[in-house]
Amino acid sequence: MNTFRFFVSLAITIAIAASAHAAKDSRPNIVIILVDDMGFSDIGCYGGEIETPNLDRLAANGLRFTQFYNAGRCCPTRASLLTGLHPHQVGIGHMTAPPNQPLGFEGAYQGYINNDCATLAEVLQQGGYHTLMTGKWHVGVNREECWPLQ
Repeated sequence: MNTFRFFVSLAITIAIAASAHAAKDSRPNIVIILVDDMGFSDIGCYGGEIETPNLDRLAANGLRFTQFYNAGRCCPTRASLLTGLHPHQVGIGHMTAPPNQPLGFEGAYQGYINNDCATLAEVLQQGGYHTLMTGKWHVGVNREECWPLQ
């Protein structure tokens, strides 16, 4: 019984010590949601007829984009959102190519994010944030060095 009490006491002590050393992080959490093929007023918080209570709740308690650039295709829009630049500055002025099939263009229409462009995730990581990307990448699948974890 003494061994059990010892380990319970040890576990409680470690938990208290860990929580005492855990600094309160005043930085806000950041969640960016990009939806392909959705119009500006398709969700409730932007005046849409369709009820979207969960998205509306996120929007009510967070930041909403009200002035933004949206390209006619998903790849350039995604590249702009990830970098804060216009699509042609990033290197994705149109759709990207399938894997192992280069587009044959260079510069603004090469089909992948330039090495000179920092993504929002890279900038946030420099500020101490932990980042995660899930879903459709579609900004450079034809070059392995352009994959999200590279």
